[in-house]
Amino acid sequence: MKGPYDDIINLPHHKSDAHPQMSIYNRAAQFAPFAALTGYDDAICEKARLTDDKIDMDEYEKQNIDRILQIIAENIENMPEVTITYFVPDGKKKGGAYLDYIGKVRRIDDVYHKIMMADGTIINIDDVLYIKGELLDTVNFDE
Repeated sequence: MKGPYDDIINLPHHKSDAHPQMSIYNRAAQFAPFAALTGYDDAICEKARLTDDKIDMDEYEKQNIDRILQIIAENIENMPEVTITYFVPDGKKKGGAYLDYIGKVRRIDDVYHKIMMADGTIINIDDVLYIKGELLDTVNFDE
């Protein structure tokens, strides 16, 4: 039986004089799977990342934060060390996270509602949930 490729079937494999032979690794890479949807895996991971909602504080809690800030302002020359729990909005999706920051207060800016820390960190007063510190341990806020 005669086939259409009988004239070339038994010829030796061609080797180019101009191009070097491709490695087996590179030849196999041609057939490897690829990500048809670029960024899809990143989008899935981002969607799965959890964020917290910002807690709405009542007036009593806001007044306590104001009183704490007044006490800190009265003792600002000593640069009191405090622990501040505050909300940081997420840059990519709704919500954010609550962080604890430990440091010395350098200044409280009532105009812009910011707390300036000794290391340059700036915390928005409206995002503060708790403030704790040795200076505040003796203060009774239930009065």
